Amino acid sequence: MFRNRKLGTICYFVSDIGRTEAFYRDVLGLEVQNMGDDGDGHDWLTAQTANGIELIFFQKESRPGNSPIIVFEIAEGGIDDVVAGLAAKGATIVTPVSHAPGGWSAEIADPDGHQISMYQSEEQPRSLKK
Repeated sequence: MFRNRKLGTICYFVSDIGRTEAFYRDVLGLEVQNMGDDGDGHDWLTAQTANGIELIFFQKESRPGNSPIIVFEIAEGGIDDVVAGLAAKGATIVTPVSHAPGGWSAEIADPDGHQISMYQSEEQPRSLKK
């Protein structure tokens, strides 16, 4: 299911969004963009790497094991179909398809409990089945 998927994003949970923004901008030299309120009253950040992988930062409890989360891009749409297919193969669904900034996301867990996330923009259909 993921053989032809592009790794598009790495998501970090951080304890202080302002400190994180300053570090990635001023220390690492990345172009960091504050995206404003995520709907839960928290700012979130994005930063692009040279190879096109986006870093996203959300202010949330940060502890070892819950961050970072790799995010596979479902560019052509059909996130509902992908999640259903993974569930049919026995994958543990951690978070069913739900709204995310600018689109939809879902998370599964690998056998050790590490989260693997998927993201699809809202411009694409959630299901490709007719």
